[in-house]
Amino acid sequence: MDGDTTPSHSIGDLARLTGLTVKTIRFWSDAGVVQPAARTPAGYRLYDHDAPARLGLVRTLRELGVGLATIRQVLEREVTVAEVAAVHAEALDLQIRTLQLRRAVLRAVAGRGSTPEETELMHKLANLSDQERRRLVGDFIDSTFEGLDVDPEFLATMRNGMPELPEEPTTAQIDAWVELAELVQDDAFRAAMRRAAVDQIQAREQAGSRPGPEEAKQLAALIQERTTRAREAGIEPGTAEARPVLDDLVARCAEWTGQENGPEFRQWLLDRLEIGHDARFERYWQLIAVINGWPVPDMGPATEWLAAALRAA
Repeated sequence: MDGDTTPSHSIGDLARLTGLTVKTIRFWSDAGVVQPAARTPAGYRLYDHDAPARLGLVRTLRELGVGLATIRQVLEREVTVAEVAAVHAEALDLQIRTLQLRRAVLRAVAGRGSTPEETELMHKLANLSDQERRRLVGDFIDSTFEGLDVDPEFLATMRNGMPELPEEPTTAQIDAWVELAELVQDDAFRAAMRRAAVDQIQAREQAGSRPGPEEAKQLAALIQERTTRAREAGIEPGTAEARPVLDDLVARCAEWTGQENGPEFRQWLLDRLEIGHDARFERYWQLIAVINGWPVPDMGPATEWLAAALRAA
């Protein structure tokens, strides 16, 4: 009857009742998760009527990846099934994320025709944790601007632009992360970024005002809008048609920096554009944008048009 604890099930009986093999039941029994209630005079194990249910729970937890030591704690009421499930759910989340990253890496390798060395590098970089990715970029920022009186708002913008790979990154995001990791470890790129920062510090000291990042964004958006319209209209930088666009943008830049608009300012502005216009700088932000799913910036054509117009004038 129900609740009867009289030992009556042999291992063979349990195997027929549960569908488990005798070998598995014996192994779990030796591990202490389903212990026999008694033994026959010949030494054979006997189990009580609760044994099939216990074996069913053990099988379920094993299929979920729970170890026998933890299962024994559950059966002995040292921990609850809910607690075990929560821990293993977190572990599975990590495993799933790892598998998703591996899948993305393999797709990227297949698409790029990577060499064995590139494949190893991509796998290594893709499997860095979020914290390790942030540390890699953070070290780049620290070493590049160390000892410089960099605008705190600019530095904050750099630190806020950290790569954050999603749980299921696309091939493009994996490619972008690998390229970014290679870029921030490039000594030539670091040196170029530092030279540009030094120039910006000197330019800031020469300027009569110190506009904030929001004003800088508005000016950049205006330059991009006006030069894009000029390019779409087929207006070349050195032509008479380009002069009104150039004059207006130069006037806006002079107002933004608090300097007098004239030949000296135009040369000063051209110098800033040429020093700061390095395709790698914009590429850095483009890669961050791809990784984080942000709109991808593209100021290169606008800067080139404005610089060419200044040279021609």
